[in-house]
Amino acid sequence: MQQALLWAALGTGFTFLMTTLGSASVFLFRGKKNALAQRIFLGFAAGVMIAASVWSLLIPALERAEEAGQLPLVPAIGGFVLGVAFLMAVHRLLPHGHVEGKGSEGMPAPRAWGRPMLLFTAMTIHNIPEGMSVGLLFAMAGLENDPVMLGLAIALALGMGLQNIPEGAAVSLPLYQEGVSAPKAFAMGAFSGIMEPVFGISAVLLASVIAPYMPWLLAFSAGAMMFVVVEELIPEAHLGEQANVGTIAVLVGFLIMMTLDVALG
Repeated sequence: MQQALLWAALGTGFTFLMTTLGSASVFLFRGKKNALAQRIFLGFAAGVMIAASVWSLLIPALERAEEAGQLPLVPAIGGFVLGVAFLMAVHRLLPHGHVEGKGSEGMPAPRAWGRPMLLFTAMTIHNIPEGMSVGLLFAMAGLENDPVMLGLAIALALGMGLQNIPEGAAVSLPLYQEGVSAPKAFAMGAFSGIMEPVFGISAVLLASVIAPYMPWLLAFSAGAMMFVVVEELIPEAHLGEQANVGTIAVLVGFLIMMTLDVALG
């Protein structure tokens, strides 16, 4: 357990660090509104998350369910649907905003919340399934002493870290364009990734309790991530002109994450 906890802390710490690195881009693009870069960032993140949902989460969920003598599709489909339902409920309840568009979604926001806070909340929500996914795989690798699962966990941490660089920029740059100072936009972008180590380490701490339900939880994480991709990332990657750039970014992100999973898993 201690080893799995250390792995999860290192893995999610790495993804958090990459979010921080991406958020620092606000100091490079100060005064610039680069919608094209925004579409590339969001599309790349979407592609990574799609591949991770399949190779890192759904396929292991099917394999673990079969090894446990279960019907593989039951936890895969059931967990996936529950993950979608969970993120859908969070979206409906928690006030948040979008990179494009001036309105807000979810419950009415407190009066003190401006658009920057709504954007920050939206990206923080996105990081919940990412942290949970990394933590679950490291927990499984520790519980089962499985080098293959460890490889998948490392691949997922690397993939999430890579996509967190543009994701961090996708938080800090719009905040700066909304009038937030560069240092504050950087801090808010970096802190939006804090949910990853929180949920990743929590998954390991609860590993002994949740071990029998691991196929369901892996599929749950996949469903939650796919909801984020379909609801937020892909639509916003295709707004405005030159939408093909967003499509290419999705495909590049998908291929990179698939390569990591196959090479390390």
